[in-house]
Amino acid sequence: MTRRTGWRSLVHAIALGLSTGMLLVVAGLAVVLVVVPKVTGSTPLTVLTQSMEPALPPGTLLVVRPTPLDDVRVGDVLTYQIRSGHPEVISHRVVSVASSSDGEHTFVVKGDANAEPDAPVRGVQVRGVVWYSVPVLGSVNQVVNGSRGWLVPLVAGVLIAYGAVMVTIGAVSAVRRRRAGRLHGRRRAPARLPEHRV
Repeated sequence: MTRRTGWRSLVHAIALGLSTGMLLVVAGLAVVLVVVPKVTGSTPLTVLTQSMEPALPPGTLLVVRPTPLDDVRVGDVLTYQIRSGHPEVISHRVVSVASSSDGEHTFVVKGDANAEPDAPVRGVQVRGVVWYSVPVLGSVNQVVNGSRGWLVPLVAGVLIAYGAVMVTIGAVSAVRRRRAGRLHGRRRAPARLPEHRV
């Protein structure tokens, strides 16, 4: 009986640890991929080519934050539209900044692994500057953003259901332990000896 209880406790502890770890990982991914970009107005993107290696290899998650053109500096990784008004973008490092007399900004950018810079980038093409990057998570971002919005609610629903089941199981186990403890205590209670009067 003791061995079974010990074995069950060990399995329960391992399952609880794994499920808690998984929950924390999913919550962390949700924060990095969904919450932070939504709150800050940033855009999560995925590096698809080798032009920014070794700093940003393919599969890296980039979170691009809208930045005033006056705040863009040499060394920043700038995300810009290949053609103004079209969704395709490139993220390359700024190597020089120029401003014309009428206040228009032009940026020269280059991939870290490229020999030549890109064509000059006008201010209207700029979507923002890379705020932070996370290796490998770009692939996860592709799945989340390529799921047309159904994946995140599905995962959230599964996690909520899982949490409800775990809370219920924990409550039922606690009630059973209390009852078993009371019953065990009653069985061990010493019998009262009858009083003898002399």
